[in-house]
Amino acid sequence: MAWTVSWRVLINGRDLTSAWRPVLIDIEIEDRDGTSSDTCSLTIDDTDGQVRLPNKGDRLMVFLEGGKVFEGFIEQPQSSGSRSAGRVLKIRAKGFDSTGKVKEPQGFHMDDASLEAFLSRAAGHAGMTINIDPDFAGIVRDYWSAEGESFLALGNRMAKKLGGTFKIRGDRAVLAKRGAESVGAVLGIVGQNVISWDITPRAPRRAFKSGSAKWFDRKSAQFVTETLKFGAEGVEADNLARDVMADADEAREANDTCKREGERDMDQRFPMATPRNRAPSLAAPSQKPALVPP
Repeated sequence: MAWTVSWRVLINGRDLTSAWRPVLIDIEIEDRDGTSSDTCSLTIDDTDGQVRLPNKGDRLMVFLEGGKVFEGFIEQPQSSGSRSAGRVLKIRAKGFDSTGKVKEPQGFHMDDASLEAFLSRAAGHAGMTINIDPDFAGIVRDYWSAEGESFLALGNRMAKKLGGTFKIRGDRAVLAKRGAESVGAVLGIVGQNVISWDITPRAPRRAFKSGSAKWFDRKSAQFVTETLKFGAEGVEADNLARDVMADADEAREANDTCKREGERDMDQRFPMATPRNRAPSLAAPSQKPALVPP
């Protein structure tokens, strides 16, 4: 069957588009929000056993409609078949190399340093580079430490603490601030490019009316509480940070993180319009395209 979508597949820099055009059955990509790795799955008709099985750890790049939608490493190449069903080759990949140093525990600390300097050093140990949101990059602490944490675990911990998204694609990492600005949306129109949906427009579980965080003031030898009103409508609960913060700046950052997370969950991220003269449409901040030839 002829493909109606322009696509390219490269493994270790070798363009396999022409060779795979007659046998590629489908491409499935999950572009996730950072809590877990992006994934890609390619299904190939290997009836005659003519397709060479790629190696685990090979670099995979996929382009759709001229844009790169996935870059990562092959995780599980798998060949399956039977006498009646023929042969199928399934190639699965992740956004980072799970056999590399990204999962290697690190142990070091830095004094009076910025978050950018700290995470850049951790990324260097893992053989990667990192791009950090300017709002995070300039955060300075008198002590940063990685105690038996891998770069992957360290990045996820910082993202959770600061209200950001940590993501690895190939040999590059990104720590972005959530809720800072609008992101590109995916327009889905039922009857055209939407196959199915299962969404929850509002999730107030992490929304609070206000937030408080404690820190210890060494000069006065007493605990100080920083409070911030969130302004969430229809929410009665107040949030209290579990940990004692190092200083006033960290306490204010903790409150701001809680506020942004609540606003993000309560936001109408998935508007659905259903006028009588058109099909309903969905707008989502992320996508899971499943592209198959008609």
